[in-house]
Amino acid sequence: MSLDWDIPFFISIPHSGEQVPNEVTWLQGLSEPTLMRDVDRYVDILYKPVIQNQNISSIVSPWHRYVVDLNRTDDQYDSRAVIGAPKPQGTEPRGLHWCITTENETLIKEPMTQVLHEILVGRYYQPFHESVHELRSQIYQAHGKVFHLDLHSMPSLGTALHPDPGESRAEVVVSDFSGKSANSEYKDLVMQAYQKAGFQVAYNWPYVGGGITRMYGDPDNQFHTVQVELNRALYMDEKSKQLKEDQLPEIQKKLATAIVHIQNGLKE
Repeated sequence: MSLDWDIPFFISIPHSGEQVPNEVTWLQGLSEPTLMRDVDRYVDILYKPVIQNQNISSIVSPWHRYVVDLNRTDDQYDSRAVIGAPKPQGTEPRGLHWCITTENETLIKEPMTQVLHEILVGRYYQPFHESVHELRSQIYQAHGKVFHLDLHSMPSLGTALHPDPGESRAEVVVSDFSGKSANSEYKDLVMQAYQKAGFQVAYNWPYVGGGITRMYGDPDNQFHTVQVELNRALYMDEKSKQLKEDQLPEIQKKLATAIVHIQNGLKE
């Protein structure tokens, strides 16, 4: 986590991590395309130059999202994932614990114990959210308001398990939980920033925002959270999950343009 107090702004990147702890045995031995199916691979690399150059306050998780999904609320798991879970099997297949990928590949064959569930939440989920709570509280104390950007990536085509199966997606999707997680001025600023950087931008489709957007966006109390999804076809081979090295400098430059535009728009 880095800190910058000039403007009330911070970034979180919850899904780019690739570390898998030893206790998550069901992820051992998976092929790289399957293991990286739903990871926001390289998003941390894409935004790293602008975060460093602009000294932006940021929280980036090192943990793989299949270990425990930081963009879910802590009650989003079912009995297929955890023995004795209050929610029945099938209600949260891609919740806090992913049972299947978005290509319907099986990840969890047998439910984990309640003890292991609590270990994963305590070691990998809670520390991230405690860091977000602490940072936003510090920024709020300094400025009386907080503007938060939660950064992700998305497949270029919706799968059968997405709300837009088979549809080609925009280059960037900006989401504010249908207007509930940020005021319109901040949402408009974010959309304008990515558009001015040269991206095709969509709003709240096919994503309206995840658990982080819902948990931390509270515009009535001056907490504004917007989620941004970046189309993976722009910078990676979606089948092999490998980075398109020749595309990296241009994408980083465009993302830097967008982020700096947001910063400039938030200066007091």
